[in-house]
Amino acid sequence: MSRDEFVRAVSRVAVTMAVVVATLTVSGPAVATAPPGYNDLTDVWPTAVAPASCREGDRVETGIQGEVPLADRKSGRSTQGYNCNIDLIGQYQGQGAGIVSATYKNCSYTGSTFPTNFLGPNAGVQVIDASNPGAPVLSAVLTEAAMVGGTWETLKVNKERGLLVGTGVAILEGAGYISVYDISQDCAHPRLLNTGAGSQLNMPVPITTHEGDFSPDGNTYWSSGIAPGVLSAVDLTDPRNPMVVWSGITGIEAHGMGFSPDGNTLYLANLFGLTVIDVSAVQNRKPRTIVPELMPHIGEKLWADGQITQHSIYATYNGQPHVFSVDEGGSGGVKLFDARNSSNLKQRNAIKLAINLPENANRWAQSTTSNGAFGYDAHYCSIDRPVNPTAMACGWIQSGVRVFDISDPDHFSEIAYFNPPAQVGKHWQLTNSFHALLGSIIAPPIIGTLAVARAVLQGQAPTDGIINDQSRLAGGDLSADWCLSPPEFHGNQLWVTCMDNGFMTLQLDPAIYPPR
Repeated sequence: MSRDEFVRAVSRVAVTMAVVVATLTVSGPAVATAPPGYNDLTDVWPTAVAPASCREGDRVETGIQGEVPLADRKSGRSTQGYNCNIDLIGQYQGQGAGIVSATYKNCSYTGSTFPTNFLGPNAGVQVIDASNPGAPVLSAVLTEAAMVGGTWETLKVNKERGLLVGTGVAILEGAGYISVYDISQDCAHPRLLNTGAGSQLNMPVPITTHEGDFSPDGNTYWSSGIAPGVLSAVDLTDPRNPMVVWSGITGIEAHGMGFSPDGNTLYLANLFGLTVIDVSAVQNRKPRTIVPELMPHIGEKLWADGQITQHSIYATYNGQPHVFSVDEGGSGGVKLFDARNSSNLKQRNAIKLAINLPENANRWAQSTTSNGAFGYDAHYCSIDRPVNPTAMACGWIQSGVRVFDISDPDHFSEIAYFNPPAQVGKHWQLTNSFHALLGSIIAPPIIGTLAVARAVLQGQAPTDGIINDQSRLAGGDLSADWCLSPPEFHGNQLWVTCMDNGFMTLQLDPAIYPPR
């Protein structure tokens, strides 16, 4: 097989179709719109957003934007963390955090990790009372089957109804268990509503689960079970009795999701893009009514730049619908699509860090070698408001928490970042951290393999440094934390969990937020 044939074979794996990868080599400042001739199915977004201008005295990154350099990991510098225009004002580390957490009013809910959370004193979902953001405290631990069974990416809040839901995933995929809590009156002490079906070990419900989220009105919880793309709608009009009213297969994989404000359109993440589904039959059903028909697919958007699409966020700019989509693998970053025609989403802009560009693929691989399957990739994001949003905050895994000015949809820039101190050597203290006891030992960072291979094969990145000190592969070195949970805006604060550092309250400098 020739070199060109091999490159094309790698690309077919990445996008599940026969395409020739033709990566652009544009350099210079961030472009305002998609470059001329940009093709979603073959091309890679060529630029990073403008970096933040930090304050004097900030503990700034020593490498390129988003990087925790190998030298910092070996010297111990990464244990001090990095910050720019943002400060840590409060923390509850506890035993660390699972993958995704949620917040509501003065409370935060820390996701659980199965089975290692049983090795610590507070197995289950930890409820944090942050009434005093500078001194958050543990107020309760939720111990139903779903809560101790590893909540993965299912732990979500619906603010309209004051409900908290999580499902039991165990590792990667689970089935049967869902718990619904009333947090409207006392968020620090959630009250279990479904004491029977879904919460009791002998009373499972017919769902598969890995990810999930509420419809905007809170009457439906949508549970997705990854392979083979199973999606289930759980009726919560009576939250004491969750009832599956529709279930079906949407494709080869079903991951996270986002909704139009009326709940009629679902933007479902799949392996290589978004599937847009008309779910109005579920949204507009009579309460507690089974919906038999298939959910019609409105459209599908696939791309080569990034893999394992994580979730989506609906927003409007000047009254026009848009959708943000986040890739958790392959340095795809965050994409913004014009969604005026849901059957044909058009990419308008993208957010990447310098460490995500093809020319830096060797540095990406070099420094992340011993710290698990995930490297410098976006995972979960939030925006400060759905109408004309001004800022987005993302958990960018080993790059920490990143904050962007998104007020102009054609010109994004970074305004702040916080990468928490690495918790080197604390594996057995962090029994609820998926990273500390499970994730960090899955090395090298395989989630980014396709992007690194493509950059090297196309001559965009050198091979030097990709293979380095292999002794670092043994056991996982925790040389950078994993920030996978969405940082959520509470005024000019961000409330977030990173796996090793647990729950943190971060204060944005008023000079940069809200953006001017």
